[in-house]
Amino acid sequence: MIQIGIGLAEPNEHLIHAVEGAAAEGTRVIVFAPRSMEPSPGITYRLSDSPESDLIDALMQGQIDGAVRGTLPANSTLRYLRDASGVDHLERIALLETVDGRKFLLTPVGIDEGSTIRSRINLVQSAKRLAEQIGMNRRVAILSGGRLGDLGRNPDVDRSLAEAELIARLTGGDHCEILIEDAVGEYGIIIAPDGISGNLIFRTLILLGSGTGHGAPVVNIDVPFVDTSRATESFGNAIRLAKNLIRRK
Repeated sequence: MIQIGIGLAEPNEHLIHAVEGAAAEGTRVIVFAPRSMEPSPGITYRLSDSPESDLIDALMQGQIDGAVRGTLPANSTLRYLRDASGVDHLERIALLETVDGRKFLLTPVGIDEGSTIRSRINLVQSAKRLAEQIGMNRRVAILSGGRLGDLGRNPDVDRSLAEAELIARLTGGDHCEILIEDAVGEYGIIIAPDGISGNLIFRTLILLGSGTGHGAPVVNIDVPFVDTSRATESFGNAIRLAKNLIRRK
Protein backbone atom coordinates (compact mmCIF):
# COMPACT_ATOMS: atom_id res chain seq x y z
CA MET A 1 0.00 0.00 0.00
CA ILE A 2 1.23 3.49 -0.86
CA GLN A 3 2.10 5.58 2.21
CA ILE A 4 1.99 9.36 2.08
CA GLY A 5 2.91 11.79 4.83
CA ILE A 6 1.12 15.10 5.29
CA GLY A 7 1.94 17.95 7.65
CA LEU A 8 -0.53 19.43 10.13
CA ALA A 9 0.51 22.48 12.13
CA GLU A 10 -2.81 23.05 13.91
CA PRO A 11 -6.30 21.51 13.81
CA ASN A 12 -7.79 21.67 10.31
CA GLU A 13 -11.00 19.80 9.49
CA HIS A 14 -10.46 20.04 5.72
CA LEU A 15 -7.13 18.24 6.01
CA ILE A 16 -8.52 15.55 8.32
CA HIS A 17 -11.44 14.91 5.95
CA ALA A 18 -8.95 14.59 3.08
CA VAL A 19 -6.95 12.01 5.04
CA GLU A 20 -10.12 10.05 5.77
CA GLY A 21 -11.10 10.20 2.10
CA ALA A 22 -7.68 8.96 1.01
CA ALA A 23 -7.99 6.00 3.37
CA ALA A 24 -11.32 5.13 1.77
CA GLU A 25 -9.54 5.14 -1.60
CA GLY A 26 -6.87 2.72 -0.37
CA THR A 27 -4.08 5.17 0.46
CA ARG A 28 -2.48 5.19 3.92
CA VAL A 29 -1.79 8.75 5.00
CA ILE A 30 0.28 9.53 8.08
CA VAL A 31 -0.24 12.92 9.69
CA PHE A 32 2.96 14.59 10.95
CA ALA A 33 2.01 17.03 13.68
CA PRO A 34 3.31 18.73 16.88
CA ARG A 35 3.22 16.81 20.15
CA SER A 36 0.54 19.18 21.41
CA MET A 37 -1.90 17.97 18.76
CA GLU A 38 -4.93 15.99 19.93
CA PRO A 39 -5.15 13.02 17.54
CA SER A 40 -8.39 12.39 15.65
CA PRO A 41 -9.86 8.89 15.96
CA GLY A 42 -9.01 6.42 13.22
CA ILE A 43 -6.08 8.44 11.81
CA THR A 44 -2.38 7.57 12.09
CA TYR A 45 -0.33 10.38 13.61
CA ARG A 46 3.38 10.86 14.06
CA LEU A 47 3.86 13.50 16.73
CA SER A 48 7.17 15.28 17.31
CA ASP A 49 8.76 18.54 18.39
CA SER A 50 9.60 19.33 14.74
CA PRO A 51 7.03 17.86 12.33
CA GLU A 52 8.64 19.69 9.40
CA SER A 53 11.98 17.92 9.71
CA ASP A 54 10.29 14.67 10.79
CA LEU A 55 8.18 14.64 7.61
CA ILE A 56 11.16 15.35 5.34
CA ASP A 57 13.42 12.85 7.11
CA ALA A 58 10.77 10.14 6.74
CA LEU A 59 10.52 10.91 3.04
CA MET A 60 14.27 10.90 2.47
CA GLN A 61 14.75 7.67 4.41
CA GLY A 62 12.03 5.87 2.45
CA GLN A 63 9.70 5.44 5.42
CA ILE A 64 6.96 7.04 3.31
CA ASP A 65 6.58 7.03 -0.48
CA GLY A 66 5.68 10.69 -0.87
CA ALA A 67 4.84 13.80 1.13
CA VAL A 68 2.44 16.74 1.11
CA ARG A 69 3.30 19.90 3.05
CA GLY A 70 -0.26 20.37 4.26
CA THR A 71 -0.42 23.25 6.75
CA LEU A 72 3.17 23.18 7.96
CA PRO A 73 5.00 26.55 7.68
CA ALA A 74 6.34 27.11 4.19
CA ASN A 75 9.70 28.70 5.03
CA SER A 76 10.97 26.14 7.54
CA THR A 77 9.56 23.11 5.69
CA LEU A 78 10.84 24.06 2.25
CA ARG A 79 14.22 25.18 3.62
CA TYR A 80 14.69 21.79 5.30
CA LEU A 81 13.56 20.01 2.13
CA ARG A 82 16.05 22.01 0.06
CA ASP A 83 18.93 21.26 2.41
CA ALA A 84 18.03 17.57 2.75
CA SER A 85 17.77 17.24 -1.04
CA GLY A 86 21.17 18.85 -1.62
CA VAL A 87 19.90 21.51 -4.04
CA ASP A 88 20.42 25.26 -3.85
CA HIS A 89 16.82 26.09 -4.69
CA LEU A 90 13.45 24.41 -5.17
CA GLU A 91 11.38 24.51 -8.37
CA ARG A 92 7.62 24.21 -7.92
CA ILE A 93 4.94 23.82 -10.58
CA ALA A 94 1.31 24.26 -9.52
CA LEU A 95 -1.53 22.21 -10.97
CA LEU A 96 -4.57 24.51 -11.08
CA GLU A 97 -8.14 24.25 -12.29
CA THR A 98 -10.53 27.05 -13.23
CA VAL A 99 -14.11 27.09 -11.99
CA ASP A 100 -15.25 25.78 -15.38
CA GLY A 101 -12.89 22.79 -15.23
CA ARG A 102 -9.86 23.89 -17.29
CA LYS A 103 -6.67 22.42 -15.78
CA PHE A 104 -3.21 23.83 -16.36
CA LEU A 105 0.28 23.87 -14.90
CA LEU A 106 1.52 27.26 -13.68
CA THR A 107 5.09 28.24 -12.90
CA PRO A 108 6.94 30.08 -11.40
CA VAL A 109 4.71 30.41 -8.32
CA GLY A 110 7.19 31.32 -5.58
CA ILE A 111 8.11 34.97 -5.08
CA ASP A 112 11.82 34.02 -5.20
CA GLU A 113 11.50 31.82 -8.31
CA GLY A 114 11.75 32.49 -12.05
CA SER A 115 13.52 35.84 -11.85
CA THR A 116 15.93 35.05 -14.71
CA ILE A 117 15.50 33.91 -18.30
CA ARG A 118 17.57 30.79 -17.61
CA SER A 119 15.45 29.79 -14.62
CA ARG A 120 12.23 30.12 -16.64
CA ILE A 121 13.71 28.06 -19.48
CA ASN A 122 14.54 25.34 -16.94
CA LEU A 123 10.99 25.53 -15.60
CA VAL A 124 9.58 25.07 -19.11
CA GLN A 125 11.53 21.84 -19.51
CA SER A 126 10.50 20.62 -16.07
CA ALA A 127 6.87 21.50 -16.74
CA LYS A 128 6.91 19.53 -19.99
CA ARG A 129 8.20 16.47 -18.15
CA LEU A 130 5.59 16.86 -15.42
CA ALA A 131 2.80 17.32 -17.97
CA GLU A 132 3.83 14.13 -19.73
CA GLN A 133 4.08 12.29 -16.42
CA ILE A 134 0.51 13.15 -15.36
CA GLY A 135 -1.02 13.02 -18.84
CA MET A 136 -1.61 16.70 -19.55
CA ASN A 137 -1.36 18.98 -22.58
CA ARG A 138 2.35 19.83 -23.10
CA ARG A 139 1.83 23.04 -25.12
CA VAL A 140 3.60 25.98 -23.48
CA ALA A 141 2.33 29.57 -23.22
CA ILE A 142 4.90 32.20 -22.23
CA LEU A 143 3.26 35.23 -20.61
CA SER A 144 4.63 38.76 -20.55
CA GLY A 145 3.60 42.06 -18.99
CA GLY A 146 1.65 43.45 -21.93
CA ARG A 147 0.71 43.15 -25.59
CA LEU A 148 3.24 43.57 -28.38
CA GLY A 149 1.37 46.74 -29.33
CA ASP A 150 2.32 48.20 -25.94
CA LEU A 151 5.99 48.36 -26.90
CA GLY A 152 7.48 51.71 -25.90
CA ARG A 153 4.94 52.57 -23.21
CA ASN A 154 6.87 51.20 -20.24
CA PRO A 155 10.47 49.99 -20.04
CA ASP A 156 9.58 47.14 -17.68
CA VAL A 157 6.92 45.91 -20.09
CA ASP A 158 9.37 46.25 -23.00
CA ARG A 159 11.86 44.03 -21.17
CA SER A 160 9.13 41.53 -20.30
CA LEU A 161 8.02 41.31 -23.93
CA ALA A 162 11.58 40.80 -25.14
CA GLU A 163 12.29 38.09 -22.56
CA ALA A 164 9.08 36.24 -23.37
CA GLU A 165 9.87 36.30 -27.10
CA LEU A 166 13.34 34.90 -26.40
CA ILE A 167 12.09 32.16 -24.04
CA ALA A 168 9.43 31.15 -26.55
CA ARG A 169 12.00 30.83 -29.35
CA LEU A 170 14.42 28.83 -27.19
CA THR A 171 11.84 26.41 -25.79
CA GLY A 172 9.36 25.94 -28.63
CA GLY A 173 6.62 27.66 -26.67
CA ASP A 174 4.34 30.47 -27.82
CA HIS A 175 4.49 34.02 -26.56
CA CYS A 176 0.88 34.71 -25.57
CA GLU A 177 1.61 38.22 -24.33
CA ILE A 178 -0.54 39.14 -21.29
CA LEU A 179 -3.56 37.20 -22.53
CA ILE A 180 -3.78 34.48 -19.89
CA GLU A 181 -7.55 34.27 -20.41
CA ASP A 182 -6.95 33.02 -23.95
CA ALA A 183 -4.00 30.79 -23.10
CA VAL A 184 -5.63 28.72 -20.34
CA GLY A 185 -7.40 25.80 -21.93
CA GLU A 186 -5.52 25.91 -25.22
CA TYR A 187 -2.18 25.45 -23.42
CA GLY A 188 -1.46 23.00 -20.63
CA ILE A 189 1.56 24.93 -19.33
CA ILE A 190 1.52 28.62 -18.41
CA ILE A 191 4.84 30.38 -17.71
CA ALA A 192 4.37 33.58 -15.72
CA PRO A 193 6.74 36.53 -16.22
CA ASP A 194 8.19 35.98 -12.74
CA GLY A 195 7.37 34.34 -9.41
CA ILE A 196 5.60 37.40 -8.02
CA SER A 197 3.08 37.55 -10.86
CA GLY A 198 2.75 33.76 -10.80
CA ASN A 199 1.94 33.87 -7.09
CA LEU A 200 -0.65 36.58 -7.74
CA ILE A 201 -2.23 34.49 -10.52
CA PHE A 202 -2.41 31.51 -8.18
CA ARG A 203 -3.92 33.46 -5.27
CA THR A 204 -6.40 35.31 -7.46
CA LEU A 205 -7.67 32.13 -9.09
CA ILE A 206 -7.88 30.05 -5.92
CA LEU A 207 -8.85 32.59 -3.27
CA LEU A 208 -11.01 34.97 -5.31
CA GLY A 209 -11.95 33.17 -8.50
CA SER A 210 -13.40 29.95 -7.05
CA GLY A 211 -10.71 27.89 -8.79
CA THR A 212 -9.15 24.73 -7.40
CA GLY A 213 -5.56 23.99 -6.47
CA HIS A 214 -4.23 20.46 -6.81
CA GLY A 215 -0.88 21.18 -5.19
CA ALA A 216 2.55 22.13 -6.53
CA PRO A 217 5.07 19.30 -6.98
CA VAL A 218 8.72 20.16 -6.40
CA VAL A 219 10.28 19.06 -9.67
CA ASN A 220 14.04 19.35 -9.13
CA ILE A 221 14.43 16.74 -6.38
CA ASP A 222 14.37 12.93 -6.52
CA VAL A 223 11.46 12.29 -4.14
CA PRO A 224 7.72 13.04 -4.59
CA PHE A 225 6.86 16.16 -2.58
CA VAL A 226 3.73 18.23 -3.20
CA ASP A 227 3.62 21.73 -1.80
CA THR A 228 0.30 23.23 -0.73
CA SER A 229 -1.02 26.58 0.40
CA ARG A 230 -2.24 26.78 3.99
CA ALA A 231 -5.23 28.70 2.61
CA THR A 232 -6.43 25.78 0.50
CA GLU A 233 -9.30 23.45 1.31
CA SER A 234 -8.30 20.93 -1.40
CA PHE A 235 -5.82 18.73 0.47
CA GLY A 236 -7.45 15.66 -1.06
CA ASN A 237 -6.37 16.85 -4.51
CA ALA A 238 -2.77 17.18 -3.32
CA ILE A 239 -2.81 13.68 -1.81
CA ARG A 240 -4.15 12.25 -5.07
CA LEU A 241 -1.50 14.15 -7.05
CA ALA A 242 1.24 12.78 -4.79
CA LYS A 243 -0.17 9.28 -5.25
CA ASN A 244 -0.16 9.76 -9.03
CA LEU A 245 3.47 10.91 -8.98
CA ILE A 246 4.50 7.95 -6.82
CA ARG A 247 2.83 5.45 -9.16
CA ARG A 248 4.39 6.96 -12.28
CA LYS A 249 7.83 7.31 -10.68
